[in-house]
Amino acid sequence: MTGTSLEGKDFSNMDLEGADFSFSSLEGINFDGSNLRNAKIRFASLEKATFRNADLTNADMSFSSLTDTDMTGAKIEGANFSFSSQGKSFNWQDLNLIGLIQSQSWVGTVVAAFIGALMLYGTSAILYFTLEIIYTSNPLRVQLNQYLIAQNVIGGVFTVLIAQNLAIWLDSMIEKIFFRHLVLSLIISLFHMSLAAGMYYLFGKSIFQALKVQDPAAAVQNNAWYWYTVGPIIIANVFYYLARQGRQLSRKISDQEYQLLNLEKLKTRAELDALQARINPHFLYNSLNSIASLVHEDPDKAEEMTLLLSKLFRYTTGRKNRDYFDTIENELEMVQTYLQVEKVRFGDRLQFEVEVSNPVLKHLQVPKFILQPIVENAIKHGIAKLADQGKIIVKIYEENGWLHLCVHDNGPLFSDTMGAGYGIRSIQEKMKLLYGDDAKLELHNEPGKSVNISILKTAIEKGHEENE
Repeated sequence: MTGTSLEGKDFSNMDLEGADFSFSSLEGINFDGSNLRNAKIRFASLEKATFRNADLTNADMSFSSLTDTDMTGAKIEGANFSFSSQGKSFNWQDLNLIGLIQSQSWVGTVVAAFIGALMLYGTSAILYFTLEIIYTSNPLRVQLNQYLIAQNVIGGVFTVLIAQNLAIWLDSMIEKIFFRHLVLSLIISLFHMSLAAGMYYLFGKSIFQALKVQDPAAAVQNNAWYWYTVGPIIIANVFYYLARQGRQLSRKISDQEYQLLNLEKLKTRAELDALQARINPHFLYNSLNSIASLVHEDPDKAEEMTLLLSKLFRYTTGRKNRDYFDTIENELEMVQTYLQVEKVRFGDRLQFEVEVSNPVLKHLQVPKFILQPIVENAIKHGIAKLADQGKIIVKIYEENGWLHLCVHDNGPLFSDTMGAGYGIRSIQEKMKLLYGDDAKLELHNEPGKSVNISILKTAIEKGHEENE
């Protein structure tokens, strides 16, 4: 098949091992999944050809044009791509200055060369006028060069400012991009004509007249002054294009940040769901065993404990899983119900009190299930280990802008590893997710044994607003 025209043909999933396609026109050909081991495709035109999942092991594709070629999933071990072009063709719909220059298309090369020429020409012009001012002995020529530099500097500054300030207005008022650039070009033209005329009559006229008198043959001709508006028009349109591209990039970044923020929120919610405290199964087993033993010994207490347990589980299961906050009043009600259940089991060995320094604090929103695990720990690691009467005191108070939720018990002091328990750790992680550094949990053995949760009130109010 040497030197043949096979444009757009379908050779997918064919066994073409060792085939010779040299000097062939293969534009748009489909080699998906084909076996092209040791094939010769030298000096071939392969624009927009597809080799997805093809086997090109040891194939010779030297000196071929591979523009827009798709080799996704292809095996290319040992393949020869020497002197083959692998660029991407230019698409006017994807016009992007940086991407255009980076592409290997002829349009990108022309644009890069044009920009390079402009930069070199502009740099040379700056150096020329600067050296003219420094080394020219003719004072009129010095004044002329200073006048031209001042006019170009002022014009350049205002060109950029106008382009940047009109960018948002143009985008909002004019739908077609072509007409936006056209309107911007007209505005820049009018501005520079006005600027040139104003500076000429204020400063330039006397300079040009003096030069004409001094040397009529070398007098500066200013008849085609309107051509000098072409430069500002180009600069304004380039800066407007860059500003528009920058805003699009900013919007993409903002969209990505928004998506990342949503993902972070979803992650936080998932973590909170995982950390959401649940009644310990051992508590349920112990309670049911206590009810079973009380059925015959004290039916009234068995009934009381059953009703309390039912109330407790209605509290834990009757709310939405995604509701991470509740009032202190509701949290205390749950804790008191929990302690009443345990009191039926422990009898006089368990006493408890709940103190709230200011009734207003009961209406504050705090993380749900924030107190129950601490009270459960106080019973498990404190009261249950006492032979004598145990006492639990829950205190809620405000101090220096911080809300304090404290659980005291008279059981054995905390060990050094107490903070590693799941109940304490889950509360710490939950508060970190919700409040960051605006909340803390501390374990104290002195002056009395207690667990103290502190939350900045401003953080509570902020969290309540976000929850709503």
